[in-house]
Amino acid sequence: MKNDKQIERVAQNKKAYHEYFIIESFEAGIALSGTEVKSLRQGKCNLKDGWCSIKDGELFVHGMHISPYEQGNIFNRDPVRVRKLLMHKREILHLFQEFKQQGLTIIPLSLYFSRGKAKLQIGLCKGKKLYDKREVAAKRDAMRDIDRHMRGR
Repeated sequence: MKNDKQIERVAQNKKAYHEYFIIESFEAGIALSGTEVKSLRQGKCNLKDGWCSIKDGELFVHGMHISPYEQGNIFNRDPVRVRKLLMHKREILHLFQEFKQQGLTIIPLSLYFSRGKAKLQIGLCKGKKLYDKREVAAKRDAMRDIDRHMRGR
């Protein structure tokens, strides 16, 4: 018997964790066509160049690439078309306020299936400077060295 909260991860935006500080994350549904869902089930998605915008109180994702379904024909859509995200109105308003006031960016972090529905985790992000990236890498290397020495004892 399957677990009700089973999550099947399709794609993750590792570049976002390197380029941005993730301040807050949200879960959003995504409006897809049938052949796009079939392609996602095969794991053919790329979030690397994706970003989100808010227009007229609606949230959209741009630059997310979903490869065309191989067995699809005329029903295949443009791989990088703009897709609508489904969130509550008050969540979108909260995102919009943070987006405008603090100059933050909305980036797709991961795409997964939850209870058979495609979900997109989006993050409210602030860009990292070069020295921030170096600092994070130095901390990671230091922790790796500490773990190595602890295992050696």
